[in-house]
Order: sequence, then C-alpha cells, then structure tokens
Amino acid sequence: MADQTAGLRRTQLGDIAPIQNLPLRMQIAERLRTAIISGRLQPGAVLVETALAEQMNVSRAPIREAIQILENDGLVETIAYKGKRVKPLSAREVEETYGLREIFEVSAAQRILDRNVSVAPLWECCEAMEKAVHDDNYEALVAADEAFHRTLIQLSDHELLLSLWNNLYMRIHQIMALRNRGERNLAEIAGNHPPIVKALESGDREIATQLIARHTRALAEFDPASIAEFPE
Repeated sequence: MADQTAGLRRTQLGDIAPIQNLPLRMQIAERLRTAIISGRLQPGAVLVETALAEQMNVSRAPIREAIQILENDGLVETIAYKGKRVKPLSAREVEETYGLREIFEVSAAQRILDRNVSVAPLWECCEAMEKAVHDDNYEALVAADEAFHRTLIQLSDHELLLSLWNNLYMRIHQIMALRNRGERNLAEIAGNHPPIVKALESGDREIATQLIARHTRALAEFDPASIAEFPE
C-alpha cells in the first residue's frame, strides 16, 4: 500500500519542473539574452552597467559577469573607450545564417520523408501560430515560429544536425525576431508554414524542398541593412 501511495505521488508530481537555484549572474544573463534574441535589445544597443543594475535592482558585479557570458556567446562585443554593446549584425552574417538555415532545414525535411516520420508536432506549432494571430500576440507568434523550425530539426532525428542548429539558434532567433518585427504581418508569417507541413505529410519531396527553400530565402524580400546595421 505504501509503495502504491509513493508511486501515485510520483505520478502526480512527475510533470512539475524542479526548482532551479541559478547564480544571479546566470539569471541576469538569461534575461539579457532573451531581450537580445527577441529583438527588444537591438544590435548596437549600448549596455550600461549602472543603468542595468538599477533597473534590475542588483549590484554591478553580477551585471558585469552576465555581460561577459553574453560576450562569450558572441551576442555582445567591447568597443574601445565606449564599453559594451549588443553585437551588430553584418549583412554577410545575416545572409550566411539564413544560408545555413536552409541547408539544415532541407536536410531535416529529407530525413523526415526518408524515415516516414509523423509531422503531427509541426501541426501543433501551426495551431499555436494561428492562435497568436487571433490574439494579435506578436511575442507568442515569434515563439511558435521558432518552435516550428526547431521541431522540424528534431523530427529528423540527427544528433549532429541538432547540435549545429543549437549553436546557430540564437542568431537565427534574433534575425527572425528583428525581421518579423519589421513586417508585423502576423497572418502572413503564420501562413507560410502549413503548406510545408502538408507537403511533408503527403510525401512530396520536391514541393517540400521548394517551400522550405523559399521560406528560408525570405531574406531576399527585404534589405538586409535594415536589420544588419545600427547607428553609432
């Protein structure tokens, strides 16, 4: 009886995430990282320790440590005599990032088709995007959009591909957020995804590849400098 009770308790608590006691610098770094990759802190934005410390109600020491973490991530850079700023995106970096994204996602789609993997999880992402459009919730749309592309990679069941994607993820998310923030056409952004899932579901390799390539090449539809540069 005691074993059954313990098992029941474990079942009831199984979906509750453990409490994470992260160091303050890690918590601050995560908040700043989220602000950067979501586009709220734009490329070129200066990071002033005193202002951030006051805003977050902490001392300057953990702020300085958090900024160093982000610099190691490649999201922040040091400018001589000026301090730290969010690293600007060059047009070349934007183009190379999207080029890699196309290679990764086309490869993932081909593996999904070769293995006849169910794409039901991608429909869930599409539904989340539709809800975000209905609610006019831009942040939710960005999150669902990113979840769609990450899920596509995960469904390919390729560990090295996923590892490479994770390394590229922060830049992809940042560029997507900045690009989508400029467009602000939530319905159009969401509408690009269901045709991809339908093609995968029907096993149409040619159409799926074309749609994914076209979707990831959306960079050509706007001027990269509009998000790649930030005034000094």
